[in-house]
This record gives sequence, C-alpha cells and structure tokens, in this order.
Amino acid sequence: MPQDSGTRTLISQAQLERGRGRIIYWTLLAVVVVGFTLVFIGPLYWMVTGALKSGQEIAQTPPSLFPKDPQPQNYVDAWHNLDLAKLLFNTFYYATGAVLFQLVLDTAAAYSLSKLRPVFGNAILGLMLATLMIPAMVLIVPQYVTVIDLPILHLNLLDSPFAIWLPLVANAFNIFLLKRFFDSIPEDLMAAAFVDGATPLRTLWSIILPMSRPILGVVSIFAVTAVWKDFLWPKLVMPSPETRTVSVGIYAFAGGTPMNVVIAASVIAAIPTVVIFLIFQRNIMSGLTTGSLKG
Repeated sequence: MPQDSGTRTLISQAQLERGRGRIIYWTLLAVVVVGFTLVFIGPLYWMVTGALKSGQEIAQTPPSLFPKDPQPQNYVDAWHNLDLAKLLFNTFYYATGAVLFQLVLDTAAAYSLSKLRPVFGNAILGLMLATLMIPAMVLIVPQYVTVIDLPILHLNLLDSPFAIWLPLVANAFNIFLLKRFFDSIPEDLMAAAFVDGATPLRTLWSIILPMSRPILGVVSIFAVTAVWKDFLWPKLVMPSPETRTVSVGIYAFAGGTPMNVVIAASVIAAIPTVVIFLIFQRNIMSGLTTGSLKG
C-alpha cells in the first residue's frame, strides 16, 4: 500500500524505527535544539549576569560565567541614575500611539484593498510592497527633512510624538499581513451583511474586526517592538532629554556611567518586550499562521 502523502517526512518511518537511525535522529535533534537555544539565550544570560558584576569583573578577560560577588544594587542605581521611569514612560507613550495609528489606518487600508477592491488596488499594493525593498537608512534623510518642515502645514515636528508616529503609520508589511488575513474571510459573510443593509464600515466593525483579533494582536506587537528597539530615528527627532526614548536615554548616559550599571539599565529596558512576547506568543503564532477560515 502506498504511503500517505500527508505523513511523508525527510526521514522515513522505517529508518526512525531502527536502533541506529533513532539514535542519530534524536542526537542531531538535541544538538540543533541545544545549539539554537544557546545562541538565543546566551546574550540574554550574559546581559542579566553582567548587570550583577562589579566594574572590574565585567571588564576582565576572559569573562566569568557567574558573578563572583552579585551586586543587585546595580539595578537600583540604573533605575535612579538614568531616570528609567521617565524613559520607559516616554517609550510606552510612543508605542501606544503607534499601535493606535497603525490599527486604525493600516486596517482601513488593508480592508479597502481586500474587500472593497478599489480601482488600481493591485497596483497600489504592489507599489507599497516595493517599498520594502528600499533600505531603511535611505529613507532617513527625506523623512527628517519632512519632519522639520511638514509639507503644506509647515510645522516642525521635532520633539513631537507625531515625528515617531507618522512614519510608522504607512507600514507596508503590516498592511500586507492584514490584507492576507482579510482575504481568508469568506465572501459569503460580506454578502450576507450587505443583504442585511450593513454599510462597509459597519461590516468592518461588526464582522471583520471581531474575526481578526489574532492578526490585530500581531500588528500591535510589531508596532510596540518597532518603537521599543528603534534608536537612530528617535535620536534624530527627539533631541530633548525630556522626550527621549529608553534606548536613546541609555546611550546618552552611557558615557559617564559604569558599564555594569548601563547593562542593568538595558536589562530593565528589555523586560517589557520579553514579558509581552511571553504573554501573547500564542496569539502571535496563530495570527501569523492563519491562512484560511472554514465556513
């Protein structure tokens, strides 16, 4: 009887059932899993333990694997000396605004391209996706020129949250993700809503958005991490110490601050994004892998 195509793998089941094949398979699997775990967890472990070391210990060569004399006070010094509460609040504020702008405008754009199908919609989507091929560094200069003198309105947006929010709104990748998800929603639901007299906006609010919570969660996570990890753009458009993000603030204080305290500040700054991922990892995976809906 031919083997079911749905169960075919790189290694046949017969080979896995043999003693030698099973040992080789599980050995390679263990090596790969442990290797990738060390690659990803290693820098995080070094950062967390480095923040507990003294200045001399963290600078020694070769570095020590464990802190000889743990100093939790480094975290307290980082919190107070670098004013991390203010920096984290600024970053959270910018991230919240970016999420709201992207959820409203990117969702509207994706819904229009997916369900309303405007004239030249495919051409517009193609041009939007083509912008993903442009290196981000190339756009820094024109974006900065736009921020210091906003066309038509002639406003200077330096030290304004809109300098961070507006460039993030037209995110081609997020629009593509949303459109792909909206495409998987059956047209029968749309037709039924129109028969009942629902307007396109009402259909979006009552049908599309409730079914799109996983992908909306993914877009929200992407928006938060984009703001949280960005450095160059906030450094250019937020020159005032009162408006700095956490990454720019840590860099600004790094020159006259002990390295162990700077590392402790980096650990504190990384905690929110790690916690968000651990909480919403199932939503992220389900949103990225959802490709179709069964009626």
